[in-house]
Amino acid sequence: MKDTHIYNSDTGLNDISANYEDDFEDYEDDFEDDEDKSGEERDAEENLREIPFSRTSEIEEIQRAISAENDRIFNSPLKKLEDEKKEPIMENQSETVRNSFCGIFMDFQMANQRQSSRSMASKQKKRSSELLPLIDLDFSVSFSLLDLPPVNEYDMYIRNFGKMNTKQAYVQCNEDNLDRDIQTEEVETLEKWTQHPGESSLVSGGPRNSQDMSVTGVLTPKSDSQRLANFLRSACQVIAVLLEEDQVATQPRKLRSRQTSLSISDSCFQLNTNQPFLHDRKISCLYVSQVRRQTLLSVHGLPEKAGVDLLNRKSLICVWNIWQPSSPQKVLICDSEVMCCCFSPSKITLVFAGTIDGSLLVWDLREDSRMHPHMMMSGTDWTFRVPTFSTDGILNSVNHTSPVLAVEPVSTSLDTDHSYGLSGLSYQEEVSGPPFQIASMDENGILNMWVVVELQKVDLAGSQTDLGLVPGGKVKLVHSSTMELNSSLFPKDIRQRMPQTLTIKFLSSNPNHFIVGTNIGLVGHGTRHGLKVVPKLFRPQESGLRSISITAIDFFPFGKPLFLVGCSDGSIRLHQMTSEYPVMQWNDSTNGQPIIALQWALTRPAVFFALDASSNIYIWDLLENDLLPVAKETIPSEKVVAMALLGEPEKANGLLGIVLAKEPGQIDIQFVKKKWASPQPKESDKLHSILLQSF
Repeated sequence: MKDTHIYNSDTGLNDISANYEDDFEDYEDDFEDDEDKSGEERDAEENLREIPFSRTSEIEEIQRAISAENDRIFNSPLKKLEDEKKEPIMENQSETVRNSFCGIFMDFQMANQRQSSRSMASKQKKRSSELLPLIDLDFSVSFSLLDLPPVNEYDMYIRNFGKMNTKQAYVQCNEDNLDRDIQTEEVETLEKWTQHPGESSLVSGGPRNSQDMSVTGVLTPKSDSQRLANFLRSACQVIAVLLEEDQVATQPRKLRSRQTSLSISDSCFQLNTNQPFLHDRKISCLYVSQVRRQTLLSVHGLPEKAGVDLLNRKSLICVWNIWQPSSPQKVLICDSEVMCCCFSPSKITLVFAGTIDGSLLVWDLREDSRMHPHMMMSGTDWTFRVPTFSTDGILNSVNHTSPVLAVEPVSTSLDTDHSYGLSGLSYQEEVSGPPFQIASMDENGILNMWVVVELQKVDLAGSQTDLGLVPGGKVKLVHSSTMELNSSLFPKDIRQRMPQTLTIKFLSSNPNHFIVGTNIGLVGHGTRHGLKVVPKLFRPQESGLRSISITAIDFFPFGKPLFLVGCSDGSIRLHQMTSEYPVMQWNDSTNGQPIIALQWALTRPAVFFALDASSNIYIWDLLENDLLPVAKETIPSEKVVAMALLGEPEKANGLLGIVLAKEPGQIDIQFVKKKWASPQPKESDKLHSILLQSF
């Protein structure tokens, strides 16, 4: 029969503490070496047999608890903290543990550290909760870090040169002589002097040979070739205009206008479109040069009847000088129907056109007339210039596949040179100008940027790489970039309606920005270099999308970021670049007739002109009336299909003219009355105050 012992909480603890040392001595005897205590082990086993079983199990339980506590303290204090967080011990339970086991090692230092850690964690959590509402991220405008300009042909050659099985070497004469100081043979030298520009007739001098030490001078007449060339160019223009006026005086009926002046104009005249090659051709487009306001482009479509073999099934572009209305200055021919055209932004020697086939054409007006076909008509030898370059000869991946609706010059500099004319220009003359690009947009919303490159050498046999360049041509287009306007300008909900792009204009003060007119009444706003713009769209005052086409856009020519928008429902809107909705909007000004042309006056900031589909011309003067047009003129005889403005804004009393193209093919020049042409004092400031009141 086994002895059983019952311990209460008090007596059990006293007995354990009394016999603790004795039991521990027996426990230590078990850890002695096996070699020395083999006999003692047998004695210990006999003594253990004599100890009651309940006491032995109690001692072993105490030892296991002490070992577990030591391992928990010294090996994994951090794990103990995590376990205590997961399974917190209540105060009553901790007292029970203390009462149940006597002799367990309690680490008060770790408890103090845990308390400090909890206090620090609570402080950090409180501080983070206070700082989090104060911390906010902001958006920064992104910038293009790399703007790689197009590579010219020489740089392309140098870059590809190292890939060939060749190398560059520099060779001197007498290379077998290895002495450093006498690499080349001695050369006789002779000192001369010169002075430029010469202050007197003596501009150079020096000895005649190396033995002659006397100094002689050379008398050279003082001349300036550049100044002489400029004088001859201006003189030729003046003489041509005088001869034109004399011809008009001797033959008044030939160039006299078919109708009297309109009520909105003081005088008028007509360009002589009664040329044999212009019969039965309708005018589709007009463009006035931004450099020389008296130079005009007129696009004439395909003839209604088959005519001369050379001009059959060809479109024509005529270059006019309004002070010489008897005949066009240049005649350009094209195999396809021309949709749009323009001059270069800094000089009038280059003409660009977009066709219905998706090709982009370039004419260089400085080329020798012997490079182009001639034809004798009515006793006059006419030169019909073929395109210098056509994008039909380049890869289709970068070319347009649908009709080109707009061609716009994009200048990289705001400075322009106004001194270049058409007479007297040749390739031997230096024709300088800032670099520029050409933007072409088709009806699918594809915008292509082209770099205009002028070659240094002429290849009369033609180029094997530039298939679009005519033999002997010097100007070509290099594709720069492509942009899909529908995906980049319009959000997803608007793209679902598949908007069609109709027209595009670039901001003259910052050509990086452009606006695009659509067939849903919206005007998109974008940039060429991918910067974020605000606003993204320009909307009408009425909410919602409607089937309204943007037919005309024109920027304010006096520096402020304003532009006019003409719509197919007859409404006219005045926007500024920083606001999504218009500053002013006129809905019933044309009685619902579509706007065909819309343009600011070149001499007055507060005046603009509009042409509707019923051949009505409207004049708006915002200083006089900002609700309705101040004048309306109806062209009674023929339908007017195009309108453009020309003038002299650099002169105080410069003329302001309206060019009207009629459907049968006539071109009239109407000079507007002085009250709408002459600027008023502080007109820009008055217009600015009116616009501020309309907000």
